Amino acid sequence: MSATDQDHLKIFAGTTGQALATAMCRHLDLPLGQAETKAFPDGELLVKLDEDVRGRDCYVVLSTCAPVNDSLIELLVFIDCLRRASAKRITAVIPYFGYARQDRKDAGRVPITAKLVANLITASGANRVLCMDLHAAQIQGFFDLPVDHLTAGPVLLEHFRRVLPGMGPTVVLSPDVGNAKTASMFADQLGLDLAIIEKRRQGATEVQARTVIGDVKGKAVIMFDDMITTGGTVTEAARVARERGATAVYVACTHAVMAGLAVERLNSPDITGIVVTDTIPIDGRLDPLRSKLTVLSVARMLGEAVHRIHHDLSISALFREGMGPRR
Repeated sequence: MSATDQDHLKIFAGTTGQALATAMCRHLDLPLGQAETKAFPDGELLVKLDEDVRGRDCYVVLSTCAPVNDSLIELLVFIDCLRRASAKRITAVIPYFGYARQDRKDAGRVPITAKLVANLITASGANRVLCMDLHAAQIQGFFDLPVDHLTAGPVLLEHFRRVLPGMGPTVVLSPDVGNAKTASMFADQLGLDLAIIEKRRQGATEVQARTVIGDVKGKAVIMFDDMITTGGTVTEAARVARERGATAVYVACTHAVMAGLAVERLNSPDITGIVVTDTIPIDGRLDPLRSKLTVLSVARMLGEAVHRIHHDLSISALFREGMGPRR
């Protein structure tokens, strides 16, 4: 990174973005921006910049993950702080976008909170948003400002291409029909067959008949998703795959939300390995899974995206093989 870039490009980290932002700066050969977030005894937050940002191109890295509301408020305050300090451009780097699943009215008298969050980020003074694997791609349209939507697909593909030779016969499994498009994309990129678990109700009862479309017998299975929240779907799919003769089950996702009983469920002997990225801080949350856990970093990809945005270069050029910026 040139001396000019070091003067004009600033990357700051919120509480949930410290490790990722530090790794991004290491990749770009930049010092991490100096700032601190303080919490008052009553819970209010104060963000204070410890360096000049006037006329600079500034990026604040912060995932709006648990505690979701605290993280969201910190992001808004951080952006407002940069705006009032006269930053030339402010980009909110949100590796994990909380509230993304509340993207539509799926029942009467409910909000569209993802749109509300987009409005808040815009109103706080952001000029641009950089995010990764939104649960619903249409959220890009909720913003009245540019959104660069990346996918961790290339990072996951690189890992599995490296380990596939040692896995034996392998198939990509979609845990339900709704995930089939994502599973098919990964299957195509890895040159593997696709299987799908189809669920159908038996009469008026809540019992569901599970049919596996495709052959998993005697094969290792890989399941891909954008996030694992409670782990219920993938754990049940792993059990069904094992019943149908799968020799191993690997679960991969971008966002390790892991709420509620997720860690306990994923410790199931039906699941052989778990692959996640660092869009959400791992810390010690997943220690019970460490024997089967692999954490991949998206810092290089995000760092390259920041570099390209700063220099007005194409983001799409970061991707090859059809795994481009998400939908």
